[in-house]
Amino acid sequence: MNAQHHTSAEDIHLDLIPMGRIDVTAVSVIAANLQAILGLNTLVLSAQPEPEYAFHARREQYDAGKILHALASISDSTQFRLAVVSMDIFTPILTFVFGESQLGGKAAVISLFQAKCKNRQQSYDRAAKIAVHEVGHLLGIVHCRAHDCVMGFSNNLERLDALPLRFCEACEFEAARLLKHLFGKTGERRRP
Repeated sequence: MNAQHHTSAEDIHLDLIPMGRIDVTAVSVIAANLQAILGLNTLVLSAQPEPEYAFHARREQYDAGKILHALASISDSTQFRLAVVSMDIFTPILTFVFGESQLGGKAAVISLFQAKCKNRQQSYDRAAKIAVHEVGHLLGIVHCRAHDCVMGFSNNLERLDALPLRFCEACEFEAARLLKHLFGKTGERRRP
């Protein structure tokens, strides 16, 4: 008989994993916003090396899908895992992405590469928006059409800057519902 691991409400968290040389303030801002907006305990882990296994020489970028696969293949009891990288990332159908995640899954990655600008506060705001957006996808929330929602699709900096750092009412309700469903009223994570 296999023993089931029970997760208490205090154990519900997201592992935030810096990869490579990352601005520690950006990581702190991301963690604080994930906790404030989603109520999700965020544990900042030790920095890991750059994901050289994901480097695509012809594109001179890093494959977001390979990073996701590596993150998802780590076997432990962590509910969610978010990597933060400073390199430019892509998916096969897009020239670059701000982030990528497994919809309703365990792993996401965001890049600070495209979000950087001379105004540090704006760079941090962008990083927080990208992180909250990708973690929203981890919960199972799809892109939102509301103009006042961080779950709106953005494929350029102008659109990213226009997004608020908050959910619309419908997505906020959905995030709370999904977290409650995922962990149940007692704080125990349900098996898929």
